[in-house]
Amino acid sequence: MIVCILVILGGAAYVGSLYLKAEDTILSTGNNNPVPPEKSASVKPLTMLILGTDYRPEHQTYLTDVVMVAAMNPETNTATLVSLPRDTSLQLKGYRSDRKLNSFYTTFRNLEKQGEAPAEERMKDMLGQYFDIPIDYVTVLDFQGFRDVVDALGGVDVNVQYNMCHKDSQDGTHINLKAGPQSLDGKEALDYVRYRKSMNCEVKTKESNDFDRNARQSEVLHSLIDQMKSFGGAVKAYKVLDAVGGNMTTDLENDQMKNIMKTYYDINKKDVRFVPITGQWRSPFVYINGDELQAAKQALQDELAGKHSKASEEAAENSASGS
Repeated sequence: MIVCILVILGGAAYVGSLYLKAEDTILSTGNNNPVPPEKSASVKPLTMLILGTDYRPEHQTYLTDVVMVAAMNPETNTATLVSLPRDTSLQLKGYRSDRKLNSFYTTFRNLEKQGEAPAEERMKDMLGQYFDIPIDYVTVLDFQGFRDVVDALGGVDVNVQYNMCHKDSQDGTHINLKAGPQSLDGKEALDYVRYRKSMNCEVKTKESNDFDRNARQSEVLHSLIDQMKSFGGAVKAYKVLDAVGGNMTTDLENDQMKNIMKTYYDINKKDVRFVPITGQWRSPFVYINGDELQAAKQALQDELAGKHSKASEEAAENSASGS
């Protein structure tokens, strides 16, 4: 979502007072290191690891329930985002396969406190090895930021496919969504993308797996893009900038963020390709489908090479559908 917010706000953020607002919010989260001209987002394809943690005031942990790798190409003005299920068993040399993907960031944060390398750098190294590409940057957004962004835009329009009910007083979760097209506020939108199974409800509702969750994440992102592109979205940009800036961390340089904004300000939704990876669920892990992983690697490599073509997009979709 950070990539989308940076990109879509780009055009507006360079106009008058909105640019000044961006300076005080999103741009203040970066660092002041210089960006060599040849590494500017305006000329060089970039990759970014996007982590969505479950941190929120009522539940202060850092499990990464959203793990995405994005590749952006300035020549084609396109982007590819690959998402992994949170429960993935990472079959990667040097990393424990008996640990869920979403737990590594928390582990690395604890090791960082003991003097080891920064958790964000270790996540970049790990996922870079997994996808066979160098990862330039990492951005972390927490659940509170997600809720605040949706509320800043006045809600998000989705079509809830079935009733969802889950109540857990231990972590403050109270999900109660009814099926049908509707506009969700920030809390409800977070419930929608997080829902997994029914718990403590009078009438049990249908279970949802990691693949369903990834599909709902994509649905919400597309809806947010539509609203950011609208006039109403532009008017609400101040609140969106506050929501993002207060709930994200990144190793992007301030100048590089400006480069991204200027370069991708006019990207269209159809030019942002989402490639979810699925696999086989064998409790408590998801074991990734090898063909889908290879297709996702190829999609990222094609993006970096300027080959964001219809053919490669269809190949990724066919692999994901099992054809």
